[in-house]
Amino acid sequence: MTNRLLTHLRHVDLAVPDYDKQLDFYAGVWGLTKVAEDSGISFLAAEGSPEQYVVRLRKAEEKRLDLVSYGAGSPADVDALAEQLLAQGVQLISQPGKVDTPGGGYGFRFFDGDGRTIEVSADVEARQHRRIEEKEAIPVRLSHVVLNSPDLNKTRAWYETHLGFRLSDTLSSPHMGEVMHFMRISNQHHSMAIAQCPHTSLHHISFEMRGLDEYMRGSGRVMRAGAQKIWGPGRHMAGDNTFTYFLDPHGNTVEYTTELEELDEDTWHPHVYDFSRPEVTDQWGTANPMNELVAKESFNDVDRGVFVAPPV
Repeated sequence: MTNRLLTHLRHVDLAVPDYDKQLDFYAGVWGLTKVAEDSGISFLAAEGSPEQYVVRLRKAEEKRLDLVSYGAGSPADVDALAEQLLAQGVQLISQPGKVDTPGGGYGFRFFDGDGRTIEVSADVEARQHRRIEEKEAIPVRLSHVVLNSPDLNKTRAWYETHLGFRLSDTLSSPHMGEVMHFMRISNQHHSMAIAQCPHTSLHHISFEMRGLDEYMRGSGRVMRAGAQKIWGPGRHMAGDNTFTYFLDPHGNTVEYTTELEELDEDTWHPHVYDFSRPEVTDQWGTANPMNELVAKESFNDVDRGVFVAPPV
């Protein structure tokens, strides 16, 4: 396995046909802050995060996941990762260089094993952020992203081999076998998870709230605003985090969460959880039951081919 050169998840970039409606959702009811906008592209920050932005929206004819961005510790680490990926036969989209997005930095882009665009960058200027106050029910930061893959274990192996991710836990069942791997690049239980799906797509994007009260208040606000709630509120067993899942205006699943588990990486051993047991999907028993309809909502639409996102 390669040395771990990634540090954290930076942002997730989405393309949508109804740009204005999507922007109104994320910058309004969801609680992000629009920090820049130009020609059908907007950058949305989480008030509690030093990241320049955690979601980028782009107006496009087709809905798609443009890219997922991760941080690296230094420009030297960016260069080292690019060299490793080239030596391992990974297709680079761009060579390491200046990043022309808010905050600048030094980075490059490449394709993962499923054809997604991944970006890695370092030396991005920290955004002036603030402490989220008690009862302030807006996202503190981006928590994690979950990706759908038609070959769960092949995609897991790709991320372990090329990017240094490690397995934290797995969801499985006697009838379906393995359906999700939770992967980490730090002591956070997962920065990414991979879900078994008939096609490549985005499963969901998760946003960390200040605490349980803010998580519940935020969930209630989104429900009152009329967004479609898929599942929750509840608490998962894998990761021990809370969850409420909604659909954004284009059918992407987005989650409010808090209290995601932090691991002792030296002693941690991955579990295989049987998700057919109700307490595995929801320890509290407060969420609507996980069923086929709930699962299919997170399959999302087929991502119709690779799009090389422009460097903006």
